[in-house]
Amino acid sequence: MPKFTRYSLIFIIIILILSACNLPSSSPATAEPNTVFTAAALTVQAQLTQPAPFSTPTLPPTPASPLSTNTVSALPTLAAPTFPPAASATPACDQAQFVRDVTIPDGTTYAPGESFIKTWRLKNTGTCTWSGYSLVFDSGDQMNGSSPTAVGTVTPGQEVDISVTLTAPATAGPYRGYWRIRSASGVLIPVQGGTQGKSFFVDIEVVVSSSGLDLHTRAADATWVSSSGNITFGGPDTNTNGFAMYKNGQRLEDGSSSTKILEIHPQWVNDGTITGLFPPYLVVSGEHFKAQVGFLALADGSCGAGNAKFRLNYKEVVVLKPLGEWAETCDGALRNIDVDLSSLGAKTVQFELAVLANGSAGQDWAVWVSPRVELP
Repeated sequence: MPKFTRYSLIFIIIILILSACNLPSSSPATAEPNTVFTAAALTVQAQLTQPAPFSTPTLPPTPASPLSTNTVSALPTLAAPTFPPAASATPACDQAQFVRDVTIPDGTTYAPGESFIKTWRLKNTGTCTWSGYSLVFDSGDQMNGSSPTAVGTVTPGQEVDISVTLTAPATAGPYRGYWRIRSASGVLIPVQGGTQGKSFFVDIEVVVSSSGLDLHTRAADATWVSSSGNITFGGPDTNTNGFAMYKNGQRLEDGSSSTKILEIHPQWVNDGTITGLFPPYLVVSGEHFKAQVGFLALADGSCGAGNAKFRLNYKEVVVLKPLGEWAETCDGALRNIDVDLSSLGAKTVQFELAVLANGSAGQDWAVWVSPRVELP
């Protein structure tokens, strides 16, 4: 109860008490004044000591904060997106698929200059027939492959084997060549499963391994011709038409000897000649021709009157070409011959040994000592 209200009530009670004291009473007994005041005082004290009632104020509602609760709100359910149906791919007119290598697996080794045939299997996966199409070189190492090369007629869905003849390069190392298919209109067509979706390749390794050519050992296989005509290898050394034969172990003009001595004596006439053409040989890049040239010593160990020209030639197809010529006299020393054959690398040639009398052929006991082709 508010303080003002309580004081007003007390004041009214006091007035009423005082008024009552002055009113006439029908009661014969008069109340004791102190008793009345004591009652009034107790009433006032009771009112003052009575605790005032308390009302809890009502506050307006406060909006809920997003951070004031741990309750997780349910996420809305999103409808699954719908897409229009994918459009069907339009079939390509010109298109190929690489199927497999038919020949020459990747990394196959070859000797320099060796020929081989590479074959791929392709499939026409387009809708157009291949007619007038061709195999063409694209990039890398062509290896003398013919480009373009006709493919032939291939219908859609048909597989075809496509081949090209190649030649291993002259230098050792890895080689790779990329090839493609070209349409009749000159368009290079895509190749599924090919390199970058457009080409296919051949991959080889060239290994230099010389078998060598021992012209001393192969002398019996050579064709020998003197200025008088064909002669048979093996002598005798009295044949005035000239002769070619072994004289292994005999003494040479410098006093030495060898197990591989090939004597070639020209026809016994002035400026007489004799030649020996050897079987074909594939030259490996880096090979050399090596030999010693000079004359046999006389029976007494002295030098004779030998005077001749020694020649090394080679024949490629039908043309005979020189590799070197050395003029020698019997002077007590042999000449060392070393000819670099790099220019003939990867070529198949026939070597020819020749001796030409420089004037009279008398005592031209000319010899080739250990003639050979080999890698240094």
